[in-house]
This record gives sequence, structure tokens and C-alpha cells, in this order.
Amino acid sequence: MNGAAALQERDVGGSSSVAPRRGEALLHSKALVLNRSFLPIHVTSVRRACILLYAGAARAVDSTYETFDFSRWCESPPTAESLGLVGRSMPVPRVIQLSSYDRVPRRQVRFSRQNVYARDRDTCQYCARRLPRNQLNLDHVVPKSQGGGSSWENVVCSCHRCNWRKGGRTPEQCGLRLLRKPTRPGWTPFLADTASRGHYSEWGPFLGVRVS
Repeated sequence: MNGAAALQERDVGGSSSVAPRRGEALLHSKALVLNRSFLPIHVTSVRRACILLYAGAARAVDSTYETFDFSRWCESPPTAESLGLVGRSMPVPRVIQLSSYDRVPRRQVRFSRQNVYARDRDTCQYCARRLPRNQLNLDHVVPKSQGGGSSWENVVCSCHRCNWRKGGRTPEQCGLRLLRKPTRPGWTPFLADTASRGHYSEWGPFLGVRVS
């Protein structure tokens, strides 16, 4: 893995063909990870995807399902999103396939603050306002003080104003109404929706959706 570390620290961004800040932003953007059966299993950073590609642990994949090792990928024509290497450049690998991973994904979305925001599309589930995430928080539909738990079925995205108005009460007790009943999202639709909002067209063929 020393060679992969060298790629991360020395090779990527080494060319003047890509401005340092632009290259750093691309490295922190996202890449889709497939198993050997071309099933999507994870989303990682482009930086991590480049390291796996360089180390031979993954191959880059294009929209026709053709796969490329690191050397061949570097020979691909430059695109609007290319990374500068020492003396050359390569297209950003938006989709990679792991070389030795056959397991089928569990297809369960991890319960977390960011994933609840994503499920609810950054929209308060009481007043329907879509807001920046720093103006949102999580609300227990049935408050913890009344026996409500922290689960997909009992936690929703809420704006600060509605959260303050609701306090330690249920929506019915304070005259609020939920936009929709909270449920556990399915893994593939959830990832597809995340992809469509991420604007990575390269992901579309592998998620079964059209991504603009």
C-alpha cells in the first residue's frame, strides 16, 4: 500500500494542468463502488477510489461496463473533470469495481442524522420548508419522555421553529401535522435518490435511474 499512499500524497494534483484547489475539490467528491457483479455497494471519496485503483484493488468502470486498470484509465482522453498527476492527467473515476468483493450488499440504510435529512430531502416534516442543514434538526415524533425511540419510524427532519413549537409533545398534542409518515428507506432507491441529487451522470447505468 506504500505506492497507493504515494499516489495520495505526491502524484495526484502534481500537474499544473489542474489548479490545486480544483483538484482538491475533485478528490473530496464522490465515487460509486460496485462489487464484482456490478452491484452498487457503497459510496466513497474520489481520493479513496484513486488509491484503490492505483493499488490494483479496484478497476475504473465506464458507462458501457468496460473496466480499466490504473494504467489504461490514465490513457483515457481527458475530460472536464480530470485529475493532474505527475507528468500526466486522468479522468476522475466516478465508478469503480472492487477486484475481489463478491458479496451482495445488505441493502439497508444506516440510521443517522445525515441520512434522515437525505430521506426527508432537507425539508421540515411539519411546515414543509426546505432549508440548509444548519437550520434543521431531528425531532422525535413521539417524544422520548413519552416512550418514543430513536428509529426511522419515529424521527423526522424538523426546522428549529417547529421543533421549538412542538417541544416534548406529539404532533397531535400541539396541533401539528406530519407531511408523511416516516418509514425506513429502501437501500437502492435511497442511493439512487442521493445520486440524482449529486449530479453524477456516470452513476445512472448502475443504479437503474437517469441521473442528470
